[in-house]
Amino acid sequence: MDCGPCVLDLLGVLLAVSAWICSLSTTLMSTWLTLSTDLLPTEIYELGLWSTCVVHDLGGLECQPYNSVLGLPPDIQLARILMVSALSTGLLGLLVSIPGLDMVRGCYGRHLDPLWSKRVLKGAGAVCCLFAGILGLVPVSYIAHLTVIRFFDESVPDVVPRWEFGGALFCGWIAGVLHLVSGTLLLVSCVHMPGCAPLRGHRRIIRARTDYV
Repeated sequence: MDCGPCVLDLLGVLLAVSAWICSLSTTLMSTWLTLSTDLLPTEIYELGLWSTCVVHDLGGLECQPYNSVLGLPPDIQLARILMVSALSTGLLGLLVSIPGLDMVRGCYGRHLDPLWSKRVLKGAGAVCCLFAGILGLVPVSYIAHLTVIRFFDESVPDVVPRWEFGGALFCGWIAGVLHLVSGTLLLVSCVHMPGCAPLRGHRRIIRARTDYV
């Protein structure tokens, strides 16, 4: 009895959950970019998708939400759209993949092939996870690219402070990679189905009931 596919799809779902939590944290964090100046060494500025914050040396945090969506820079608007899309797609993939697990007793019916149903569910969930990973990697990589270009812009004087990478970018990269890995594991699990005894047992029961009828 080979339970390899069961381990793969379970690990894929667990990674999908972790990836979605990281994506949510990335979307809500205000540390996409950080800035500190020599003029005000006691303050650190943070730039997020929904607000800008000032961190004081004594531990205080003051945040100001953006007043207008239309007044936002194009890169922030694009990051908002893509991150929300990544969250929606990742959640959809997670919800679709769970019923397709081999160890979940579902998708069984009198005229329904459980192997085909679970393979379709896991395949759809895997595609959603892969798509969510791409959607999550694009905005963080794009903003990181713009930050590097602006940081090394020779036309700007050296005394002008420059934005630097924040923790949200690294969290977003981790979330995107986890989504891609989870989608890959789910796809590999689909290729190697059936794997576990519970699924085979249900197939025998369904066939027995069909023969009896």
